[in-house]
Amino acid sequence: MTYYLKYRPQTLGELDLDSVRESLQKTVSSGNIPHAFLFSGPKGTGKTSAARILAKIVNCQKQGSEPCNKCDQCKSITKGINIDVIEIDAASHRGIDDIRNLRDAVKLSPSLAKKKVYIIDEAHMLTTEASNALLKTLEEPPDHVVFVLATTNPEKLIGTIRSRTTEILFAKPSVVEISRSLEKAVKGERIKIPKESLDIIAKASRGSFRDAVKILEQLVSEKVSLEANKVAGFLFKVGPLGVDSFLAILAEKDTRKAVVEVEKLVVSGGEVEDFIEAVLERLKSALLAMVGVGKESLDGFDKGDLIKLSELLFHALADTALSPIEQLPLEIAIVKWCQVPIKRTSNLKGNNISKNKNIDDEVWRDILTKIRPINTSIEALLRAAKPMGFDGKVLTLNVYYRFHKERLEEVHHRRILEDVIAGVLGTPVRVVCTLTEPLPKVVEMPVLTPSDGGILTEGEDKDIIKIAEEIFGN
Repeated sequence: MTYYLKYRPQTLGELDLDSVRESLQKTVSSGNIPHAFLFSGPKGTGKTSAARILAKIVNCQKQGSEPCNKCDQCKSITKGINIDVIEIDAASHRGIDDIRNLRDAVKLSPSLAKKKVYIIDEAHMLTTEASNALLKTLEEPPDHVVFVLATTNPEKLIGTIRSRTTEILFAKPSVVEISRSLEKAVKGERIKIPKESLDIIAKASRGSFRDAVKILEQLVSEKVSLEANKVAGFLFKVGPLGVDSFLAILAEKDTRKAVVEVEKLVVSGGEVEDFIEAVLERLKSALLAMVGVGKESLDGFDKGDLIKLSELLFHALADTALSPIEQLPLEIAIVKWCQVPIKRTSNLKGNNISKNKNIDDEVWRDILTKIRPINTSIEALLRAAKPMGFDGKVLTLNVYYRFHKERLEEVHHRRILEDVIAGVLGTPVRVVCTLTEPLPKVVEMPVLTPSDGGILTEGEDKDIIKIAEEIFGN
């Protein structure tokens, strides 16, 4: 028998969620058990287990606030063979005919038990017609029937059904609650495992008691070392660099390097969703540290950075499941993030630039290198331009061709250009383009080696025009 079935809660006292356990215990102790419950919450939080325990309580031959788990009724319900406890999967029995059959069966008295208990799983999957048919039964149920509707999406149920039920919320469990649940299996199987490793498994389960126990069983069956670092390595494949090193790349707004690391992650078999969640968890810790809750600060990010990056990654995580290319939402988030200017307190990381001074070749090369992976079209246009002055706020660019100047002045292109330059210079920048005569043959531009992303030297003027025409068309 699998760990999950072997250590499944069999009494209210064994339920893993504190709030659910307390609510059901109060309801049962009152002696007035409602005819219909709605158990709502994420998958793997114990909704079906709680429904079966409730079925045992109302039918236990010893009649108490907990099932005895020894009488015939309790035993048959535990084994799933009690003919008066009917479990229905609404995902596959969602039509009007299925509910009509249920309505006819409800009228019949229990065969052996005191009450018939109908457990309808994924109740939100019922069609509108089926929901309306069920509503009529919920409004005037026979005394010998108890309904338990379980759902992961209660908002999809029609309001009138929800109003006819007593709702119990199965909230997403905390790491502490999941770890405590795992300890039952650990103790029962006599497994030696550090507390830290249990916490790592709890985090990897994404709020599911069921998944947590399955992960533990997988680690044991595959004979994975249960030391914390080994468990983390097995569950969270986060690429060669790790989360903090990846965030250090994002702090520098290095688009190309960040995207390369994502590619390495995918090639190595890592899960993009797990990686994004690990990064979000780190950002959360850093944000809490910034407001005085926790100590895991993160260099290179202020509060606004942490919020902005978290929002981008949150949307990327949501889109990953729907994307035909698993890593694409993450790569889009990276590009968007790296377009945001870096806030620097020092001057240009040591680059030779100051107010009312021309930008030297080294700084210009840095600008070209950073803009190329974001927008190759802008980088191509800049081959026919040269920085002529910077007064601390405005950067003047001499552009050799009207066509190129017009393109650079387009709102979309200018915004990208100004964001990248601001990131390099460490201050907000407005770019002004001026039309000037081109050099006779060769535009004197700094040369980038292949390792810098390509050679940016140009030949005759017609070659420059040809490049722009190939990129932008007519």
